[in-house]
Amino acid sequence: MNLPYIINVAVILLACLAFYKLLLRRETFYKVNRYMLILCLGISFALPLLQVPEQFSLRKAEVVNRQSSIVNGELTKNNQSKTVDTKQPETINQQPVNSVVKQDPSTSDKGNNLAQSSSAKFSFAQFMNWLFWIYWFGVIVFAASFIFQLVLLLWRAYRNPVIIDGRYRIVEVSGDKAPCSFGNNIFINPEKYEWETYNQILLHEKIHIRQRHTVDIVIAELLLIFQWFNPFAWIYRREIESNLEFLTDDQLMQKEKVNKQSYQLSLVKVSAPHLPLSLTTNYNQSILKKRIAMMNTKRSNLHTAWKYFFLLPVFAFLACLLNEPMAYGQDNEKSGKNEKSIKNHGMETEGYWFAVIKGDKVHIRFSEEKLDSENDYKSKHSYSGEDFKLSELGTLPKGTSGTFNITREAGTMQMTGRFEDNTGMGTFKFVADKGYVDYMNKELKETLDEDDQMAFFFINIKKEFLTMLRSEGYKDITKDDLIPVAALGIDKAYISSIRNAGFKDVSLENLVPLKALGIDEKYIAEIRSEYKDISTDQLVSFKAQGIDKKYIASVRQMKSDKGDKGNKDSKDDDADDIVSFKAMNITPEFVNSFKAVGMTNVPHDQLVAFKAVGVTPEYVKGWYDMGFKNIDPEEFVGMKSQNVTPEYMKSFTSLGYKDVKPEDLVAFRALGITPEYIKSFETAGYKITDLDNVTGLKAQGITPEFIKSFESVGFKNIDLDEIVAVKAVGVTPEYIKDMRSKGFNYDKLQKYVTLKSID
Repeated sequence: MNLPYIINVAVILLACLAFYKLLLRRETFYKVNRYMLILCLGISFALPLLQVPEQFSLRKAEVVNRQSSIVNGELTKNNQSKTVDTKQPETINQQPVNSVVKQDPSTSDKGNNLAQSSSAKFSFAQFMNWLFWIYWFGVIVFAASFIFQLVLLLWRAYRNPVIIDGRYRIVEVSGDKAPCSFGNNIFINPEKYEWETYNQILLHEKIHIRQRHTVDIVIAELLLIFQWFNPFAWIYRREIESNLEFLTDDQLMQKEKVNKQSYQLSLVKVSAPHLPLSLTTNYNQSILKKRIAMMNTKRSNLHTAWKYFFLLPVFAFLACLLNEPMAYGQDNEKSGKNEKSIKNHGMETEGYWFAVIKGDKVHIRFSEEKLDSENDYKSKHSYSGEDFKLSELGTLPKGTSGTFNITREAGTMQMTGRFEDNTGMGTFKFVADKGYVDYMNKELKETLDEDDQMAFFFINIKKEFLTMLRSEGYKDITKDDLIPVAALGIDKAYISSIRNAGFKDVSLENLVPLKALGIDEKYIAEIRSEYKDISTDQLVSFKAQGIDKKYIASVRQMKSDKGDKGNKDSKDDDADDIVSFKAMNITPEFVNSFKAVGMTNVPHDQLVAFKAVGVTPEYVKGWYDMGFKNIDPEEFVGMKSQNVTPEYMKSFTSLGYKDVKPEDLVAFRALGITPEYIKSFETAGYKITDLDNVTGLKAQGITPEFIKSFESVGFKNIDLDEIVAVKAVGVTPEYIKDMRSKGFNYDKLQKYVTLKSID
């Protein structure tokens, strides 16, 4: 389960939630809504796995073109670009010439460019890797919570006294716990309720059990395990639970003939803020108002059922927007061409060529379109250019049409055309060598199609090269293994050098990135002098980041200064630490700058976080100068990420709040709480003694003007804790006036809060 898939699931889930809340939530088709919510949940996870036809996709399809980059001097293998280098000779008119993929003096520069490119990619890859592991850590935590709740429920079900009522198990519990059900178990404290209320609770929970609502709740909980980071998944789970309650209430009203007013009163009595485990169907106080409202809602007309059919175009649009389009081959453009003329490297087995003679070399370019001039050669869709020595092409047809061939073991490129002055053009046709193809098919135990045959030709893979690899112990070789190994020029000498460096069982797959990054026996020996137990993957990471033995030694010094792990022969030494230090440019100077302000023994992972969010010695010193010398390094990261500064702290202490802690200000910053906000309450006569109350006020958007507005209805000196509850349920002066006109004259504001919650 990769991150793009997880994000796509989250997007589809959001679309389903929006569709439900906008069009379906107020409909009384509760049973249809139940199945619709579960169906949408399943589709959210399944839809991203499907591919859509390219013509319907809103995303660009990838061209199936496996070896195109090899011919142009690059190798694509496992989505990584590598510098191509091979010294295998070719034959043109029976004379050896340069390889199609060859080595020149700029190879080292290309290697440096590749290392820099790989470094940038690695940093992003490292970041994505961290996100991946953070995600799975969350999955494990929530899965453990799920299992814990399940075990606890089963333990309660079979530990407490129970009454068997047919298929139902009525489990007696103690304490102030709201009634709930799970499976065929009803958990209830019978001592808390009158007989009529008790009976209505049992009727309600039995409907949950008969209709297997536990299954829906379990599915919703499983959703949260894999979408724990997604706030809309939590809302979706709440909507599933709410709809189940609406459905149960409706069934109770319709089939059990329970008095509506009596039942609604029972709901008010039973609901409590103390919630049972989330795996149960329960009396949740937070949706009480909605349940009572839905009971009194006029039943939906069947003519509104059309809304459900709009889900289909929504899913179709999401599939076209998010899903990977089917990969397509480039041979779709030319309908007049035979399907067997399969394109390779962006070209067909037949096509056009254009050549330019420059000094003692000829640059030949192949294309699917006719090239009439050098401008066409530069601008049109052309591929697979290569330089050949002029002396090696033999006699070129100048001034008149003629032919010349480029012959290799894999086949012959038959060239027809003419040269005028320094330019030439014509047509080409590739003819594979049947004996060579039969040999490779037999040895590789798989069939080379025309695409593969041209790849083998351009890379100039010889039979003796395959024989050499087998003699080196590589028996199960596939064509996909052979192409990058040959393209990079991995020969017997290079394989031996890697094995002599200690990697006796190095695979062909590991040899490719080693060769592409220029990792040789000398570099391995250098790294091994500081890091003995190095793997090939770690070597690739080190080389991509430009890590040498000097930097490894400096990292060890930085870590040992803190009493952390890092001895040269330590098996606990972590290559990832070294790579992350290098990626974030953490140097001894950076570490020493914190020591200079009195911050020692910073964990290495926190050093990386410091660099990422911009924690500096000056920032730390600012807090130390204020007397906060016991702040944990991890807290510094959170504070800096929210831009909590010493100046921000002083703005609150200047108001008289001396006990405020730096870590508390992270929430203040996140909510946008300022000293001016607190002053506005003090100016209005409301003294805030505890800053913890401010977060609740700000979260609810409460202002002094809002509190003052209640004086018009007789409520003065309102407690700040009480006003938070007032705003949360939506009580306003206008609401109080309206209720008083209906005979509800209360002298306590809390009673209007209770009344509003059931209104």
